[in-house]
Amino acid sequence: MAKTSPMQFIQQVRAEIGKVAWPTRREVTLTTIMVLIMATVMALFFTLVDLVIRSGLEGVLNAF
Repeated sequence: MAKTSPMQFIQQVRAEIGKVAWPTRREVTLTTIMVLIMATVMALFFTLVDLVIRSGLEGVLNAF
């Protein structure tokens, strides 16, 4: 494997960064909102599942 000088490395990094397709501000905003909505929905879902399981378990334990 050939060694690369620090200057060559920096040039290669800049060339690769130039190839990156950066998202627009609108895309970032929309995906952030979608992530927040999905996290909220999943939190509510798991809260409800937890309540159902806890109620069922309490019912079974109280029966004995």
